[in-house]
Amino acid sequence: MTVHLLYDEMSNAKEKKKARKMKNQPTSVTFPSDGGPTPREIWRQNGGEGTHQRRKQELRPETSRGFAHQSVSHGMPKYLTVSPFVRARAAEMKAMLKAAAQKSSNTLVFQSLPRHMRRRAMSHNIKRLPRRLRELAKAEVEKPEHQKKELPKSKCRKARRRHINLVAEFNRRQKKNIWLETHIWHAKRFHMVKKWGYCLGDRPTTKCYRACYRAMANHCLLQDLSYYCCLELVGKEEALLTALARMCNVDTGPTFAAIPCLAGRRQGALTLYRKDQYPEGTLGPVTFLWKARNASNSDSAVRQLWIWTHPTFKEDILAELKTLCRCTEPLELCNPKPALTLPQEENKTDVAEETGKKRKRKDEEMVVPVKKIIGDGTRDPCQPYCWISQTTGIVISDLTMEILRYRLVGPLSTCVLTEALKAAAIHTDLDTTDSEINSWWAENCRNPDQVALHHRQEAIFDLLQGLSSSDIPSGTVLGLTVGDPRVNLPKKRSKAMPNPEKYQDGEKIRQLTLGGVSAECAQSFLWDRNVCNSVTENKMPEQNLNSLRSKLLVPGSYLDLGPQESKIPILLIQQPGKIAGEDRPGWGSGWDILLPKGWGMAFWLPLIYRGARVGGLQESLKHSLYKRTPHAPNDYPDCPAGVQFAREEERYLLDKFKRHPPAKRPNYIKHGTLAPFFCPWEQLTLDWKVRNEAGQEDENSSVLDVEDMAAEKDASCGPRVFVPESSVTGQLRKEMDASFQSSMQTEDVTDMTDLCKKDEASSNDAFCVLRNRKTLRQVSAWCQPVHVKTRRIRRRASKLDQQELSEEAVLPVVRCFPRALIWVCLTLLKKGSPELHTMVCIPSKEDLLQLSKDQNFCGPQEPKHSDVFKKKVLKQKEMKKREKTGQAAQVSTSSALHVTKQEDLTLGLWPDSLPDVTSHCSRILLGFVTQGDFSLAFGCGEALGFVSLTGLLQMLLDQPEEQKGLVLLRNPSSLQYRFARLTVEV
Repeated sequence: MTVHLLYDEMSNAKEKKKARKMKNQPTSVTFPSDGGPTPREIWRQNGGEGTHQRRKQELRPETSRGFAHQSVSHGMPKYLTVSPFVRARAAEMKAMLKAAAQKSSNTLVFQSLPRHMRRRAMSHNIKRLPRRLRELAKAEVEKPEHQKKELPKSKCRKARRRHINLVAEFNRRQKKNIWLETHIWHAKRFHMVKKWGYCLGDRPTTKCYRACYRAMANHCLLQDLSYYCCLELVGKEEALLTALARMCNVDTGPTFAAIPCLAGRRQGALTLYRKDQYPEGTLGPVTFLWKARNASNSDSAVRQLWIWTHPTFKEDILAELKTLCRCTEPLELCNPKPALTLPQEENKTDVAEETGKKRKRKDEEMVVPVKKIIGDGTRDPCQPYCWISQTTGIVISDLTMEILRYRLVGPLSTCVLTEALKAAAIHTDLDTTDSEINSWWAENCRNPDQVALHHRQEAIFDLLQGLSSSDIPSGTVLGLTVGDPRVNLPKKRSKAMPNPEKYQDGEKIRQLTLGGVSAECAQSFLWDRNVCNSVTENKMPEQNLNSLRSKLLVPGSYLDLGPQESKIPILLIQQPGKIAGEDRPGWGSGWDILLPKGWGMAFWLPLIYRGARVGGLQESLKHSLYKRTPHAPNDYPDCPAGVQFAREEERYLLDKFKRHPPAKRPNYIKHGTLAPFFCPWEQLTLDWKVRNEAGQEDENSSVLDVEDMAAEKDASCGPRVFVPESSVTGQLRKEMDASFQSSMQTEDVTDMTDLCKKDEASSNDAFCVLRNRKTLRQVSAWCQPVHVKTRRIRRRASKLDQQELSEEAVLPVVRCFPRALIWVCLTLLKKGSPELHTMVCIPSKEDLLQLSKDQNFCGPQEPKHSDVFKKKVLKQKEMKKREKTGQAAQVSTSSALHVTKQEDLTLGLWPDSLPDVTSHCSRILLGFVTQGDFSLAFGCGEALGFVSLTGLLQMLLDQPEEQKGLVLLRNPSSLQYRFARLTVEV
């Protein structure tokens, strides 16, 4: 029995194998005759005779017209018709040839050979195959799917690493995204990201989070900010100030017309708006710098202004400036030079690619060298980058990547600067015709006024080594001309430290710390484009410099180049640290270095060799968090660039959320989190506006009710009559009650979404961020609790004519800014670490009472919500499965339409139409966190964000004096509330 089963299994396996081989083979074909007798008739006419063995040999199945009926021929026919017979055989031969040409498997020709005849070389050498298979293999190789991919033109590493091919490859890769001059250095040590059209270093590959904090707190942190965009405005001072005054407001702080900034001594910072649209229409933050007037041309009316901004704000600001200054005509004479300093870049690249094909270059002398891209490699030479106005005479130029900008953060950044850079030497015996490298400097050395100015600048620069960066007045500008920093490069890396013993001239240091740098010493040749281009083009190559170093008698000694040493004009700008608030003043201050393009790595390496630690975008974000200042473009929600950044961040976080299975990701609906990936500022401010208007109308109606009832009671002693509510107040109260109940119970979602849509339709004004300094100071004083320190602040506030917190004082602020957001700082009282998009809520009276009784009380907990969309999501998944299996045709049309409306549902997330965000949870929502983490500076959780101004003032009115400014924070994926102190720093 067992043997029989094994035999059946073997036979079944053979049949399956044969069927697999014959699945592509055609069936036997016969061409039926039109008029002649069939084979069966011929067999009958022949009598049907023959032995059983002969009939068995002559059996042959043949298909009929429908290929279903089979006939059998049992003998040789006596006659046949030639034409039908030939056609039938021709069809069979055609089928046979087709079957022979068609493969029954995906194997190649050499794989059909027995294993003992196969050779490894058969896969790429046809001559290794037997002769009978070479034609088939040759035809097989010629097919496109079997063609070998083209090898790179320079396939060996030696050819790829050849300098000419390497530069050509780097130039090609810079056509899409702009590379900084320190890109190669960063790419070897940082995680690179593509942002805003640049390739930037995001964070170091090493574990150095705390080391970077120690660098910015105790020593020096270096950052490359050359991706910031510079816009140059040249024109008459009066015309420039008149045009720019319409894009800013005095209420937000100093403007372009501030006296220290206008003289060129200080750098200014402000927020730009669209023309005459303050406080709405925000464009973004900028820093500006006026060119200091020369002593000879002090009365010149033509001024030069640089405006620096983040690349996300550049397009909006540039378009508004061109519209405001009426600069519509392109001016090609002022265009910056193309990115490649040598002409005919395309021809050179072609020559380089052609030479890269060969391993050995015989015609080496004919090869034209390719120079690497310096500046913006994505610039189109056909597009203008300079515009002029025929009416005002103002010229606007885009100097992006024409001027490099490095930032040094930390108290010892001045020591790093003074050790890495040395002032240029004065050469009185220079001849301008002998050397083209420093022809501009030779002319300068012949002018005694310029020489005296250079000595004064050098003396101030030497004084800086004994000072910290926070000792200098904020925004101080110092112009200087330095020598080649590559000459002063030490043998190994060291840490620059201050040496106060060398600088004991207390009177000069006192003048410098109090008065800053004079406007005369703020002058620099960096403002002259001709000088900058000359410095860039005449830079001594590294190869020549190393060759001179190798000829030194004592290796490693100082290399004195004399008059051949390059002279580079730079600008030093003091960056203020933490200037808001009373704790840690000046923390995070430093210096910015502005230098001409082409000298990036020449300045970068000497700064690193003096102990500066390099940071990326993440370190810049943490620096803003510790300084408690907004970070661009994250913390500008009222700007178009800020809105675009929020959308991209939401898309990224949503994709990251969907990559996890439902069991491995939080259900934000059950946590009561409406917007875990973005901050709904529009709806937040609108809900608080409706809430405030409803409260005011309720108070007015209650006052009217009391007065009417008192009048009726005095007139007659009849029954008490209640005056009904007004239609607006009653409707608003009903809508607010309905929205609160529905959000707490989460039973009726459609009512909430209808209410949200109705509220959005009822308001056309957009929200804004409060930047009025007077109002900010007032709100900051109101947020302080009552203790000794606050009493001093309130005494100071009374001197500044600031009012005490009351409904009468709050009402004008709310009327002026009904939908305003205010920048706040949040510090946790106990443990906890706030995250991105953490909710800021108002504590209830019971929470504050329990905290006053128990100081260890962490905070309340949010009750778990029910997921009202879970069934709909599961139903949607079931419908999709039915559509895939073809069973969706049985579903009714109504259910199908309902499913299509809910196509965007995701398990654990609310749909796009959100309910009332303020009253969705058990604690009223006040705002959101945009930056949050554990602060190494304070040793506790710290966060920055925005809250509704209307909600904040309402909360302060309801809180007791001892607990002013206490709020609750709750992370998006948590149910635990934690107490935090809210402050407004100005």
